[in-house]
Amino acid sequence: MSNWSGKLKKDDKCILVGDLNIAPLENDVWSHKQLLKIVSHTPLECETMIKLMEQHNWFDVMRHFVPEPERLYSWWSYRAKDWKTSNKGRRLDHIWCSQTLKDNMKSMQVLEDARGWVKPSDHAPVMVDMEI
Repeated sequence: MSNWSGKLKKDDKCILVGDLNIAPLENDVWSHKQLLKIVSHTPLECETMIKLMEQHNWFDVMRHFVPEPERLYSWWSYRAKDWKTSNKGRRLDHIWCSQTLKDNMKSMQVLEDARGWVKPSDHAPVMVDMEI
């Protein structure tokens, strides 16, 4: 891929995984209205991420398995005394794939229980089962 232009071609087989620190959709945050001026969910960030996905033809694997309008989070602040009860999460972690791989994605799960472990990360692992 040394000649990769950054734009996915029709037959590219790519997977992008990461903590992108942006929750682009309304149901990717606990309160769309309250978080509009908070970094990770500002209109500029959300619009730019969605435009990036569309322009490069990325397939949102997580949202394929948990479609809108269901809430989907992978991150909960350390500030909440009881993160699970307050459930003020955000989806900051993402798994995208090229269109050629979307049918290979078999399941997805956010391992929320890991957020409750002793000395956990504020991010829960996201696991995808795919056929190779």
